[in-house]
Amino acid sequence: MAFNFGATTGTPANQGGFGGFGATTTASTGPAFSFTTPANTTSGLFGATQNKGFGFGTGFGSTTTSTGLGTGLGTGLGFTGFNTSQQQQQQSVLGAGLFNQSFQSTPQSNQLINTASALSAPTLLGDERDAILAKWNQLQAFWGTGKGFFMNNTPPVEFTQENPFCRFKAVGFSYIPNNKDEDGMISLIFNKKESDIRGQQQQLVESLHKVLGGHQTLTVNVEGVKTKADNQTEVIIYVVERSPNGTSRRVGASALFSYFEQAHIKANMQQLGVTGAMAQTELSPVQIKQLIQNPLSGVDPIIWEQAKVDNPDPERLIPVPMIGFKELLRRLEVQDQMTKQHQSRLDIISEDIGELQKNQTTTMAKIGQYKRKLMELSHRVLQVLIKQEIQRKSGFAIQAEEEQLRVQLDTIQSELNAPTQFKGRLNELMSQIRMQNHFGAVRSEEKYYVDADLLREIKQHLKQQQEGVSHLISIIKDNHEDIKLIEQGLNDNLHMRTGFLS
Repeated sequence: MAFNFGATTGTPANQGGFGGFGATTTASTGPAFSFTTPANTTSGLFGATQNKGFGFGTGFGSTTTSTGLGTGLGTGLGFTGFNTSQQQQQQSVLGAGLFNQSFQSTPQSNQLINTASALSAPTLLGDERDAILAKWNQLQAFWGTGKGFFMNNTPPVEFTQENPFCRFKAVGFSYIPNNKDEDGMISLIFNKKESDIRGQQQQLVESLHKVLGGHQTLTVNVEGVKTKADNQTEVIIYVVERSPNGTSRRVGASALFSYFEQAHIKANMQQLGVTGAMAQTELSPVQIKQLIQNPLSGVDPIIWEQAKVDNPDPERLIPVPMIGFKELLRRLEVQDQMTKQHQSRLDIISEDIGELQKNQTTTMAKIGQYKRKLMELSHRVLQVLIKQEIQRKSGFAIQAEEEQLRVQLDTIQSELNAPTQFKGRLNELMSQIRMQNHFGAVRSEEKYYVDADLLREIKQHLKQQQEGVSHLISIIKDNHEDIKLIEQGLNDNLHMRTGFLS
């Protein structure tokens, strides 16, 4: 399988990511996919994730549920605040009796009634200690953990972070997937590192093909591999089905996901290290409208309305609640991971741009060289043509066309030599350039200054040179005196010898 660059599913605009590893086959009509689809195929769209955002199916044996558009899709953290003053005011009505009135005005479940009793009027001890117990239950509800005792012979209320009074809540934004069902994109989460997945990619494709029944008409293609938090890796795949008549089509995401959700298939996937699967399909406008208009359980309507107002791109983003510090940490880790991937991609693009700039510089230099060579060859060809024409016309009289050409050339020559025409202007420009060069040289000489420290060093050096020359002169003078004494001694010896001989 060849590695190609292309659009990666799950990115904001399906751009700027790594492309598929397998060859992409254009979808066309063909025989129906042979896998059976359970009757409740739509249950995987929301399922266990309905109370915490919106996901696309439950995981393979995973104890946690998805809280966004899938792992890694919600990289935009547009928090509206953990607790606003309006929310505090709204939740502070517990001691004023308005809380009980709101529960009496509308029918609520036993869970909400028990929660109201535990927070406002517990009757466990029958004295002033019940007021202290009510404050303790309120503190546990705000924190999102613990048990609220409120009545004898009645089980306590379990406080979780999803309860409406938990303070550790915020709202972020996630991208709305734009993949259609016929694209067949399935996201598989592996509890392995990205390097291990890439090193065993061929074996992984073969194993998934065996899970699909090993049909010869089916081909598993890897669209992309991305690193996730906690040393997990997301692998996006799609399956192509070929018909006997030669056409092919992608298997729908919903049908493929339903097949993976079967119990025995899920067990086989777990043996491969798959911890979760999601069908990357777009939501209908009706589903998006319902999710936006109806705040999820435990989310304050005021915060939800403020999140819809603060949505930076309502056409592409949807509010997603973040409950608890664990979810906030997960989104921060996902954002950090996506930032690293974007930076890595930018580094690759920067290297490509630098290489292209080097190639452009080399190409421009070669183009200039080829232009000069072309000009030289053109002049040589012109000289050959001139000599050939002279030999061919040798002995013939001047023709009328040649006479007209001579007249035109003389006219052009006279125009060029005219004082106000091109040659005169060129001479004037040349003289101005020479004057500018001369004035520039003069100005550069006038602006020449010697630094004071450098001048001091020059004086010191010249002084040392002068002292050395003086010392050398004194040595020469001493040597000169010695030479005179030697000459005088030689002359005296010569006179003595001459007198003795006479």
